[in-house]
Amino acid sequence: MSIGGGIALIVIGAILTFALNFEVEWINLDLVGYIFMAAGLVILIIGLVFLLRRRQSVSTTRTGIDPANGQQVTQRRSESDDPLR
Repeated sequence: MSIGGGIALIVIGAILTFALNFEVEWINLDLVGYIFMAAGLVILIIGLVFLLRRRQSVSTTRTGIDPANGQQVTQRRSESDDPLR
């Protein structure tokens, strides 16, 4: 959500700054556009940082035959890059 919101703010800010050619007495649309683009960039960077910090885990399952007694053996192992685990 934050990545899409950041991109939307950047696009709206660019439209206000570069595409509109009229002036309003009580507000500077160029300044508002630059503020929207800066806010969108900050939100986009925060969203990417949170996306990259997400935990990842890998699960491995192996099945084989035990040579000693001929029975099927299943081994499961999970790894996580979570530092608390």
